[in-house]
Amino acid sequence: MTSATNPATTPATASATGPTPPPGTDPELVSRLRADLEQAGYTLDGVDALIGRLANAALGREQALPAQRATADAGTPVATLVRLFVLGDAVDAGDVALALPALGLEGAHRLGLVRDQGPGVVASCDLRPYGDERHHWWVASDLTELATREPLREDHVLGLGGASTTLASWTPRPQVNRALDIGTGCGVQALHLGAHAEHVTVTDISERALAYARFNAALNGCDWEVVGGSMLDPVAGRRFELIVSNPPFVITPRTPDIPLFEYRDGGAAGDEVVSGLVRSIGDHLEPGGIAQFLGNWEVVGDADWRDRVRGWVEGTGLDAWVVQREVQDPAQYAETWARDGGHHSATAEFATMYAAWLDDFASRDVTAVGFGVVTLQRPATDRAPFLELDEVSGPVASPMGPHVLAGIRARTWLAEHGDDELLDVAWSCAQDVTEERHSRPGDTDPSVILLRQGSGLRRVVRLDTAGAALVSVCDGTLPAGAAVDAIAQLLDVPAAELRADLVPLLRGLVADGLLV
Repeated sequence: MTSATNPATTPATASATGPTPPPGTDPELVSRLRADLEQAGYTLDGVDALIGRLANAALGREQALPAQRATADAGTPVATLVRLFVLGDAVDAGDVALALPALGLEGAHRLGLVRDQGPGVVASCDLRPYGDERHHWWVASDLTELATREPLREDHVLGLGGASTTLASWTPRPQVNRALDIGTGCGVQALHLGAHAEHVTVTDISERALAYARFNAALNGCDWEVVGGSMLDPVAGRRFELIVSNPPFVITPRTPDIPLFEYRDGGAAGDEVVSGLVRSIGDHLEPGGIAQFLGNWEVVGDADWRDRVRGWVEGTGLDAWVVQREVQDPAQYAETWARDGGHHSATAEFATMYAAWLDDFASRDVTAVGFGVVTLQRPATDRAPFLELDEVSGPVASPMGPHVLAGIRARTWLAEHGDDELLDVAWSCAQDVTEERHSRPGDTDPSVILLRQGSGLRRVVRLDTAGAALVSVCDGTLPAGAAVDAIAQLLDVPAAELRADLVPLLRGLVADGLLV
């Protein structure tokens, strides 16, 4: 076990064929670097102002030219840092010295951030600004293929990407004492956890990734417990109130034709990495503790994806709320991950990998692969766990974390309270909820009534006359049971029958936050 803030020696010089070592964590040098990055305005806002929306969007697609044009003649420290650490350009040594005045060129070499190339220097790692609504950070990782112009190495340490930002957006963020980041990589999720957890533990099987995590912790003034090992092995016997993971969930053929990237491939066949995490993570959650991670799951034959994921959860004793966000057929999935890492479709290597993926899926009759967010909770009381399996492919709120936490809390309340207690509450429509009524020309009554949620999962619920009447009086003053009885009288139907019809609607609206 090592502390993320322990001083490290200056990195050794990389061999001619090996990768450059991750940066060191000498406290004095890291402090100078932090001061220089702040002084230069090397922040998300600073970079946005320099290169603009078009170049930023292009960078997200791994296209450098617009950003190179925007920074070529800017002559500012932030432009130098973008060219050096994001674009991978060779930069004049004098420009680097001006951009890093406190650290200096010698300090940058000692820290392992740059290496000489001809008359200039090039970056040894990717280093870019990152942040959320209240914080700004910097994240170091291995150089991207955009910077190296080469396919990635199998021990590549991934930086900011779509999966890491998706997980960060969806993570619920209650104030907790102990939080765990499984498979931390360079530490992106841990940066967020540090804002609402007293103690943060990070694990990874890759020593290279842990070295980057230690550097990022030092650079951002964080104190993480950094432990090496596979998945939950390093924290055997320990429990946490919040666990997050962007695990190596990519379903990868176990054949010599496929490079096994540490950041994405867990070494198991099919979707066993994710299923194993679902089945084992409950032992590491405190009562009331929440775990959330991303995952892929296989759809076999004409089965429903829910059947497969339900089988993982059953018997764990955990609450589960799983949202499938995307589905790909085997060919789409193969194309996505054969390209990942810098392999281009016109090459023989790509074709070989593509075929290996198709053969692997065919061997198990896999007809589709789902991607989504798994949220689990260990019940704090002696009750039956809830299980909800949703499919939401459209846009959702960003960040989603507050809505996930509210949804878990609402579903927990519903699991702990019966229908009579549900009907005793005077519910209110959430502020983001609107109603739409559609009718054909000339009709006096609407043929379709829709309740629409403006944030969260942006649910759209179709209502009948009774449901619309119930929602219309949900203003926090009248208990739902009394409202249902009054509506039954108006519609001249038995109250007990109407209650049986409306309770499932009421539960769904409360669970998803349309009623609060």
